[in-house]
Amino acid sequence: MQHPRALLASVFGYGAFRAGQEEIVEAVLAGRDTLAIMPTGGGKSLCFQLPALCREGVTVVISPLIALMRDQVRSLREAGVEAGALTSGNTDEETEEVFRALDQGRLKLLYMAPERLAATGTMALLRRIGTRLIAVDEAHCVSQWGHDFRPDYLRIGALKHELGVPLAAFTATADEETRAEIVARLFDGQAPATFLRGFDRPNIHLAFAVKDSPRRQILDFAGARKGQSGIVYCATRSKTGILAQALREAGHSACAYHGGMDPEERRQVEVRFQQEDGLIVCATIAFGMGIDKPDIRWVAHADLPKSIESYYQEIGRAGRDGAPAETLTLYGPDDIRLRRAQIDESPAPLERKEADHARLNALLGLAEATGCRRQVLLGYFGEDSAPCGNCDLCDRPALLFDATEAVRKALSAVLRTGEWFGAGHLIDILTGNATAKVREKGHDRLPTFGVGREMTRSGWGAVFRQMMGRDLLRPDPERFGALRMTETARPVLSGAESVTLRRDTMQVAARPVAKALVAEEDALLLSALKAKRRALAEAARVPAYVIFPDRTLIEMAERRPQTLDDMARISGVGAKKLESYGGAFLAVITGAAQVLHPARQRLAGKPEAALFDQLAEAQLRLMRGEDGIGKPMSLSQTSLRRIAEARPSTLSDLDRAGDLGPARLERFGEAFLAVCRGA
Repeated sequence: MQHPRALLASVFGYGAFRAGQEEIVEAVLAGRDTLAIMPTGGGKSLCFQLPALCREGVTVVISPLIALMRDQVRSLREAGVEAGALTSGNTDEETEEVFRALDQGRLKLLYMAPERLAATGTMALLRRIGTRLIAVDEAHCVSQWGHDFRPDYLRIGALKHELGVPLAAFTATADEETRAEIVARLFDGQAPATFLRGFDRPNIHLAFAVKDSPRRQILDFAGARKGQSGIVYCATRSKTGILAQALREAGHSACAYHGGMDPEERRQVEVRFQQEDGLIVCATIAFGMGIDKPDIRWVAHADLPKSIESYYQEIGRAGRDGAPAETLTLYGPDDIRLRRAQIDESPAPLERKEADHARLNALLGLAEATGCRRQVLLGYFGEDSAPCGNCDLCDRPALLFDATEAVRKALSAVLRTGEWFGAGHLIDILTGNATAKVREKGHDRLPTFGVGREMTRSGWGAVFRQMMGRDLLRPDPERFGALRMTETARPVLSGAESVTLRRDTMQVAARPVAKALVAEEDALLLSALKAKRRALAEAARVPAYVIFPDRTLIEMAERRPQTLDDMARISGVGAKKLESYGGAFLAVITGAAQVLHPARQRLAGKPEAALFDQLAEAQLRLMRGEDGIGKPMSLSQTSLRRIAEARPSTLSDLDRAGDLGPARLERFGEAFLAVCRGA
């Protein structure tokens, strides 16, 4: 049996496992039943693909969507791995090729949808080809109360029993209740080796905003990220088309996607999204689970998601390559009413409705958070964390105030009007606005009439929205959405508990700024590498990320390999891809390296030009420190020009000339002074 670390490097091009992968791979290799809950982008697929290459026989992968299967098969073949899929989307030629590879013993991974398990002859086929392991992707689909439930996933437990082989199940979305369902239905209740590898995606920036001209908010967010692939999730089918049209009119490449479209239209959108750089898809939740696209740079929600699990799974489609990604979720009181109504009007039993309300409460708690959002999100999944520094509330802390008295006034207005009215009418009462309706109902004679004049209507609107978000008030579907008080509010009304709310939730955020993937001096080369990747992908008719993901191109741009040996050390460049594409990308790098940066061009023909080049060489040599394993550091080309012009002779002079700062001064200081003295 080949060693997994050797295959990790030679086939997949990675020098080391990601956190948590190695022990899962070892458990699967040892033939243990395994359940792994890992964050999206955490490398779940590798945890069954690598053991499949090490083991004898065939590994059968049960996966929920055709697009997902075809994508993984394509990527494996590009890496030199024999893999195939049996799906309803296959051509006759593709299916014949899969069976031929199975008969010849070449195929190591066979993908199939759970629905195929019901087909006559499937069990005989799996026995005949020597199935040695079953891998289940998106294992949460076994949960009958989950939003991705697939009935045929319930057949997998029987398949494992019939074949007598180990089973490895993987998912990124499973709370404690769902994990228990997975164990009961896939493993006959026998506890598998379970790995809970955390839910944190530290590369994803989290942000929420109260709706205020939501179309403009989405257009501003997308406009700051023009040319980047993104998804806009919408609550309704009609909104997907409206937003896609608005984005196109604003100069973006955008299209709509929803479950009511013709299947061929949906397939075309999926193919475009996989293969085009910078395409934006405005979609309902029907889109995404089958899209294994690692370089989605942002996800926006034009409406509040259904639950915290849905939110986590949907934002998890961004930044699967580990590079920086961003999110924005818009919400407002209408979203809260809609989601409450959907739960109350569902045919589910009462206990399920209460559980769904609790899940929605968790999401609303995240939306109305007063501190670090990542702490709130991870806390829901049972994880503790320090403030993340990569969410909107870490960027700009919320302004808080003691809202106990305001909340008690609002609750009093609700109760004194018999819990028969919505927020608009209640705000009229609190602010002393004697509308015709207020006078007709006699509410201008209530003790609460005018007691809230110290706040504006928008201020009271924010209070009512946050009260709904904290489940102090809940729309009553039997009273046409009128607000009623919940049991949670009683301690506040009695004075036993206080309430802290945010003042700034209604403030319009500044135009969001996209974070750069690379430093300014590497941006030109990264663009050239992406252009080469796009050309190769179009020629091969595969998605661009199948050639190389963004993360690999970013590392190329930063490290600028000069030989194929250097290129082989770039993460994601395995032996097969080095052979197929190494020379093409190396030519781009060595050619692009000759393009002079404007800062360097200013020195052309001057004595400082040679000194600039020597400083650049010293910086490249020390970019990762003397030992080559340190955190990458560099200076801008402009800083190098200033140093070359100043020719400093001391560390303090050097710091002033190039504005290095302590860390870069320690890394480059002595080497730069030596270059300057030699010059």
